[in-house]
Parts: sequence; structure tokens; C-alpha cells
Amino acid sequence: MRTSKFLACLSVGLLFSTMAMGQAKLGEEADDAFKKGFYFNAIELYKKAYTTEKKASEKAVLIYKVAECYRVLGDAQQAEVWYEKANKAQYPDPITYFYIGESLKEQGKYAEAIAAYNKYKEKNPGDMRADAGISACQVAQQWKDSPTRYSVDPEVLLNSQQYDFSPTFSDKKNEDLVFSSTRPASTGTETDAIVGESFSDLFSSSRDKLGKWSEPVKLPPSINSPANEGAATFNNRRNLMYFTRCPHEKNKVHGCDIWMSKKVGSNYAEPEQLVLHPEPAKVDTNVITCGHPALSPDETMLFFSSNMKGGRGGKDIWMIRLDKDGKPTGQARNLGPEVNTPKDDMFPFMRNDGSLYFASDGYPGMGGLDIFRAEKTGDDTWGHVENVKAPINSSMDDYGIIFDGDEERGYFTSNRPGGKGQDDIWRFFMPDMVFALQGTVYDKVSGEALSGAKVEVVGTDGSNFNTLTDDNGGFSFAENGKDRFIKENTTYTIRCSKDEYLNVNDQVTTVGLDESTTFVKEYFLQPARTTDVIKLPEVQYEFDKYALTQAGKDSLETLYQTLIDNPTITIELLAHTDTRGKDAYNMELSQKRASSCVNYLVTKGVDPARMVPKGMGETQPRISDAEIAKMKTEEEREAAHQQNRRTEFRVLNFDYVPKDQMQPEQPQN
Repeated sequence: MRTSKFLACLSVGLLFSTMAMGQAKLGEEADDAFKKGFYFNAIELYKKAYTTEKKASEKAVLIYKVAECYRVLGDAQQAEVWYEKANKAQYPDPITYFYIGESLKEQGKYAEAIAAYNKYKEKNPGDMRADAGISACQVAQQWKDSPTRYSVDPEVLLNSQQYDFSPTFSDKKNEDLVFSSTRPASTGTETDAIVGESFSDLFSSSRDKLGKWSEPVKLPPSINSPANEGAATFNNRRNLMYFTRCPHEKNKVHGCDIWMSKKVGSNYAEPEQLVLHPEPAKVDTNVITCGHPALSPDETMLFFSSNMKGGRGGKDIWMIRLDKDGKPTGQARNLGPEVNTPKDDMFPFMRNDGSLYFASDGYPGMGGLDIFRAEKTGDDTWGHVENVKAPINSSMDDYGIIFDGDEERGYFTSNRPGGKGQDDIWRFFMPDMVFALQGTVYDKVSGEALSGAKVEVVGTDGSNFNTLTDDNGGFSFAENGKDRFIKENTTYTIRCSKDEYLNVNDQVTTVGLDESTTFVKEYFLQPARTTDVIKLPEVQYEFDKYALTQAGKDSLETLYQTLIDNPTITIELLAHTDTRGKDAYNMELSQKRASSCVNYLVTKGVDPARMVPKGMGETQPRISDAEIAKMKTEEEREAAHQQNRRTEFRVLNFDYVPKDQMQPEQPQN
């Protein structure tokens, strides 16, 4: 149920202004309770009136009014039940189907809600609200299925079985909270006719070093009165509190106002009511009410919610300048249509970056009140409103968010399932994304796992770590004590190496990732013992030529990268011909071809001291002439000759020292 009851008197007289006609004899007392915003009492009175009413059409109206009470209170489940009853009683207005859709949406039953909206469209095709409801359900389901990374949980030690809401930090370290509650310890013995609970008071609680909250304690009588107090905020020094107070007088309707009290230690001075609007509050059905105070980061501006003249309808977010003593000066200004809607916009909160958070049921949302963020667009303007989505928002009422300084954590209020009572305080935080790197290293030729291979990782954040693969060739970088090896927004270069094998280099990055990831890799190391000959991609030449073609140069990129990845190796580059032609000629041609490869790599910056060209001529054919002669087709024979025309290399040693690492010669004495 909705604790916006502290501005509930704003709705008084609006819903039944056209409905009260014809009900003068059967529901006058109930209608009067509804008009005054005493919805809890009105429900019981309408039900009582129903038992004495004989006319079927009047019974249907009374049922509908009960449903309306539950809807205004935010009890979506009971509202749905009673709107369905109104349909069965043949209530004539098809608006019941629309409100059934709204109630189902607020329960998170989006598919059923869409069906109800479609029924309403059939009966009242001109009302575009049904299309808006259908669209909202479709979007809400997407947000629910793909939530943001925030984690939310009820703050169990702060909550009771009653209403607990609108927390605010009350100390400089943000380890003390003041919040509103209707728990039995509240001041006063009367019951609030709006929701049938005790009047709310402000309570405080402190968090110890282990994060455990103390038993909430009621603020002193200077703050808490027998009526409603709630929705407070503190200045940066935490020595000045602004809070909402809603006076109570039996059978009368009063507005709410914002009060200010100086805090000294744990004591509060007698509060002072702030003047935020030019018109005095009137005790009638059109009272002006102000509440939900919030301060700008520089404390020069007070934001609040009100139904004063000049708004867009319902409750709007307003702002007013403060003097050096923290008191209002000048006239309040409405934040305008870039923020406010024709419905209710309440519970503002300003972050240090200037962005404005607030709750509203006037924008497309998940159901009930949703929390929205408005971007600061000018000196005193906000816009580009966006829904903060699930899991902070739910299908039910979500409001009253606060952030712990610049951290992505804080508290908000929700009546979603999983709480302890009616509305509860929930905590939220943005969990660190968890990243890990793991994999296996293999011998590229045999396919066997390589134990003892070295895996080195260097991050762009300056980190540098390594390990050796285990007996199964495996490695893992996950937890690093209380920290993690792989972190957010970092790119990592990986090198796998082992004696008498060629290195393998790789790279992974967490930059731009928005969910936890484990990178799983397989690395295949090429054996490179001095006896091992390693085949390269085909290096092509024109017939009887040794100059490299472009295709040949492209093929040498593999060898070039191998030399870059293995900066300490020297190699012998071997060029082979097929067996056709004279031996001496083929030997000379292959030598020139091997040299052309070396010369090309030198042009790319490879030290010629690292490469020895060697022509092999036709001395080591892969496929013998006898085998080729047995082949049936010319195509097969030509393919065999091509396999014999190959370029290979072998590692001569692993102890080359790059010139940029060579130590200068010491002068002789």
C-alpha cells in the first residue's frame, strides 16, 4: 500500500466529484470520508452501505467505490478483486477494465494486464491510455527480464510489520539513518483514517563496524507529534534537518508542510515551519500541501513536492532558494514539463553530480510509483528523464531513493514482495563485476597438455602477474587474496611460453563489458627444438622466378609475427623446389628464394642477424618422383609437386639479445 498518504490529501475531492451525485442517501458518510482522504474508513463505510442497499445499480456503484479506495491506497490485489466484482454487478462504465489492467500491471502480471487493456480498448477504443498501458507492460517485462546490475535486498533490521520508508543519512559518515515508520512505538494512540495504521514518526538507527543496524529509536518529542512526521533530509554538516509534518484534527483535512530543526548532538531544537507558498493552508478539500524535502549539493536550493497552484496536476516537484541560514527566500519555482507530469511526481533526491532522482506514476513504468533520474541540463533545469529500471524498480511502489555519497549504493522504499511489512526500506548496491582468466596450454603437434608452461599477463593498469601450468596444462587467474587479478575497464596482454616452444601472444579486455565474465582460453604452442622443421604458409613465386609476389609477402606475415612474438630466437629459413629441372639450378633458385624472404623481413624491421637463408633445392622432397608417377591424373601430380615447393624454418637458438636490450660496452681502463 502507498505511503504517499503524506500527500494523499492532494487527491481529496477529485475522484468522486462526478460520482457522488445520486449517492446522497446511501453513501453520504462514506463519500465524505473518501473526499477527506480517509480511505481506510471509507472502505468499511461503503461495504456497510452495500449491505443495506437494495437497488442493483446502486450496489454496483458502491462496489466500484470500494475498488477505487483500494486503488488510491495502492492495494493492487484488492483493487483488482473489487473491480472484477463491479463488472459482475454490471457497473456500466468500462473504465473498470482499464483499472483492472493497471492493478494487474502493479502486481507484475504483465500478460494478464495487456489482456485487460485490450478488453478496455474494445469497449472504449478512443481512450489512448490502454495503448500506453500495453506499451508500458511490454517494456516493463523487458526490464524485468534484463535487469541492471544493481543488487537489492530488504534492510531487515530497520523494518517492521508496519510502514517503514523514506530513509535519509543523518551523520557525516553516512552510518546513521533517520526514517519514517508507523510501528507501534510511534507517538500518539489514534489511528490514521487514511490507511488504518498509527500515525508515522521519525526514527533513527546507527550501523556498527560489522554493518549491523541498531534497534530504531524514536526522535524526541520536539520532532515527533501525535500526527504524521516523515520524509526528512539533512544538510551536509548534518546539523540541520528538514522534515514533513502533516497536522491531524479529527474529521478534518489538513495539508502537510516542511519544517526545519537544528540538531545539536542527539538533540533537536523546536522546529520551525517553512513558508514555501504564498497562500495559507486552508482546512477544506483543496488544501495546499508540501512535503518530501531535498537539498541541492551546495545547499542553496530546497526541492519538495507540492500541489500548489502553477503545477501540472497532482503533485509536482518544486524548488526554492535558501538563504545562508537555510531558510526559503523568494518564490518557489516549478521544475516544469521536462520533469513534472499531470500525475504525481514526488520524493526528490539530488546526487552530488547534480542529477535529480524522484518517484512518479506519470511516466511509463513498471507499475505503481517508479523511480526516475533526470539529468541536469542547465543552471536550474533538469530533463532527459529516464526510468532506473529493474531491479530498483518493481511492479509495485518504489520511491524515496538516497545514494551514499558518490558510491553506487544506498537505500530506497518499496512495498514489493520479500519485505517484512507494508512499505519497507531496501538497500541497493552495484556489485563489482567479477572477471577471471583460465585456460589450458597444449603441444600444437601432439595435442598433449603442456605442464610447466609459463603464462604471463600484463594489464594496462600496470598489473603484472604470471603462473606455470599444472600437470593437466591448466592455469587460472581469479581471486588474488581479497582482490581479483582481472579487473574492470582493463586490457590484458597474455604470453604463453615454454623452453623449446614458440611463444603464443593473446589479449583480452574488460573494457565495455557490463556483466561478469570468465575468459576461457586454449593455447597451442609450436614445438621449436633445433631439430624441428616448421612449415610456413605457401610462399608463392612466378614460374622460374625468385622475386616475391604480393601473395608471397602476405604468407610471410606469419613468420614475421612469429619473430615479433619470440624476440630471442634466430632461425634458418629453408626454401625447397620440386624435383623437376637440374639439381644445381634448383639449388641456386631455392637459395635466391630463401634470400628474398629474408630480405623482405629485413625491410619490415627484423634484424638480419636473426635469419639465415638456406636453399635446399630438390634434396628433401616430401613426395618422391616414384610416388608422383603412380598418380592417375595431372591434377594430382601437380598438387604433389606443389607440396614439394615449400618454405620452412627451424629455430637455431633462443639466446638472441635484441639490440634495445644490449648493454653498452664498458670502457677499458
